[in-house]
Amino acid sequence: MPTETNTPELTSQSLGLGLFAAAVAVSAWGSSGVIVKALDLDPVAISFYRFTVYSFAIFLVLRLRGHKPTLRVLKHSAAGGISLGIDVVLFFTAVKTTTIVNATTIGALQPIIVLSIASRLFGERIRLREVIAAVVAIAGVVVVVTQSAGNPEWNGAGDLAALGALFAWTGYIVMSKRSAGVLTSTEYTLGTGFWTALVALPVGFAAGQDMSIPNVDQWAVLLALVIIGGLFGHSLMNWSLTRIPLWLGSTLTLLIPIVSSLIAWIALDERLTSIQLAAIGLVVVALSVIVTSQRNPTPTPPPTAPLTSVLTDSPPEESTPTMPPTS
Repeated sequence: MPTETNTPELTSQSLGLGLFAAAVAVSAWGSSGVIVKALDLDPVAISFYRFTVYSFAIFLVLRLRGHKPTLRVLKHSAAGGISLGIDVVLFFTAVKTTTIVNATTIGALQPIIVLSIASRLFGERIRLREVIAAVVAIAGVVVVVTQSAGNPEWNGAGDLAALGALFAWTGYIVMSKRSAGVLTSTEYTLGTGFWTALVALPVGFAAGQDMSIPNVDQWAVLLALVIIGGLFGHSLMNWSLTRIPLWLGSTLTLLIPIVSSLIAWIALDERLTSIQLAAIGLVVVALSVIVTSQRNPTPTPPPTAPLTSVLTDSPPEESTPTMPPTS
C-alpha cells in the first residue's frame, strides 16, 4: 500500500492511486458476500469477530512500525466507528426481516445523499454529466437486484432498518473523509474496527445470536474475510478517501452488488438473466464515464475540520496526526 502522508500531494497521480485503491476496495467488499455464505456463524457474530481480529491486526502493524496508538485514536474515530457498527447491525436486521431486494436497493441510494452534501461539507464540484451517470448507475443496480427477486415476505420494519443502515453507512464514509486532518487512515481504520466490534457484541447477545468462539474451520474462513473485506476493503477505502472526492468514493460502492452478482454467477452457479447482464454493463459504462471525467483531485479536509469540535474539546495541537515512521 502507498505510504501515508499528512497531506497527500494533490496531483493526478495521487488521484489515480486513490481511484485504484477505491476500485480494489469495493471489489473486495463485493466478494465478501461469497465468503460470508461459506461461514457457519450468525451474522452479528461474524461482524464482532471480523472487526475484533481486524482491529487487533492493525494495532500490531502500527506497533511494528514504531507507532503507539493512544486513546486519541478511539476518541476521534468514535463517530465513524459507531456509525459503521450501527450500519452492520441494521443491514443484517433488514436482510433477515424484509426482502433482499428492498434492503439492497435502499442501500444503493447512498450516492444520492452523498451527492447532496459533498459540496457543502468539502467544497466538491460535481458536473451535471457525472450526476446523470451516477443516476444511471443506480438505476442499473436496481435492475440487477430486482431481477434476482424471489417472493420473500416484505416487512415494513425491515425497510426502516435498511433506511437506518443507509444513513449510518453514509455517516461512516463522511467521517472517514473528515478524519483526514485528525488521524492517519490506518489509525482511523483501527479505531472504527474497535468501535464496530464494541457495538456488535451486546447487540449479538441481545438478539439471541450464538456469539461462541469460532472453531478451527470457521477461523480459516473468518481470517479470509478479515484479509479481503478488511485489508483490501476498509483499509484501502479509508486510504483512498484522502485522495479522491467523497461523492466519487460513494458512487463507486455501486460496484459492490455488481461484483457480488458476477462472483456468485461464476463461483456459486447463481443464474444471471440477459437483462441483468445488460444492466451490469450499463453500470460499468456509467461508472467509467464518471472515472474518466475526473481531471483535478479534490483537496483533503483541513486539519480544522469540524470532526474535532463535534466530538471533543481537544486542544488545537491534537489536530495534527502523528505519523508512524516509514519502514
